[in-house]
Amino acid sequence: MKLVRWILGLIILMAFFIANFFVYDGAIYAKLINVYLFSCLFVLYRVLAGPSAADRLVAVDIFGILIIGMLSIIGLAYQNDFFMDIGLIWALLSFVASLAFAKILEGRSLDD
Repeated sequence: MKLVRWILGLIILMAFFIANFFVYDGAIYAKLINVYLFSCLFVLYRVLAGPSAADRLVAVDIFGILIIGMLSIIGLAYQNDFFMDIGLIWALLSFVASLAFAKILEGRSLDD
């Protein structure tokens, strides 16, 4: 059953990449944003169905990294530095939140 899920996932992944890069005739920025959105689906699945709290924490951190990348691509597409500033602020807040969640998972309070 596990092998069937892996094969089905590989088929879906290959179909997406073929459709996105060979069939879809759009700008490269739109194609890259599609890849980021598709990756966000997998990360959101791990956030919702993660086997442990640590897995969910790592998935939320990866989701933040994907948002930062998406903001940088949008900033390049629109040639606007405002999106880069938002991405930088998001990265700083994500780092602080990851530290706080790690302390909570360890069992200590935030004052330690």
